[in-house]
Parts: sequence; structure tokens; C-alpha cells
Amino acid sequence: MDMETVAKRENPLMRRVELEFEIHHPGEETPERDSVRALAADQIGGEKASTVIDHLDTDFGRASTKGYAKIYDSQAAARQAEPEHLLERNDLAVAEEGS
Repeated sequence: MDMETVAKRENPLMRRVELEFEIHHPGEETPERDSVRALAADQIGGEKASTVIDHLDTDFGRASTKGYAKIYDSQAAARQAEPEHLLERNDLAVAEEGS
């Protein structure tokens, strides 16, 4: 499985780098969000813990997946900017007290 960067944008206001990518995975199933987070973070030298995968799209019958990731400067910046459902999907949600 290898990742090709389609577009990369610096967003200093949001303290993140935005990455559009395509993953080629011939003979394999669609990659899991967790492994894609690690690949995206490695592409720009960021940390997996502060990376949010916004979406992944795999066309039927193709061995490639297109996606969009946001790599933040810190987990705190990600938690401040991202909606709760994306934080949960990317294992960045903070557990509530009393749960």
C-alpha cells in the first residue's frame, strides 16, 4: 500500500496542513482509517495522534482510495477545530467524566 499526494496546503490560521491523497492498494481491501492516519502523518512528518482523516472514497472495483486528511500542530488544535463525530472516528475524542 502506497500513498500519493495529490495536493498539500498549509493552513496557518487553523494550525494544520491539509492533504488530498490517493492510496493504491492492489490485491488488498480498503485500508482502515487508523493505518491511513499513520501514512498521512508520515507524508509531512507530522504525528498520527494529531491527524484527522476527513473522508475516504473507494470507487467500486478499483484498488485505489482517495481521501482528505488534516494534520494539526497538536491534539489540542485538532480537538478545538474538528466536529465531535470526526474526533470519534479518528480516536481523538476525550472521554467524558462519569462515563
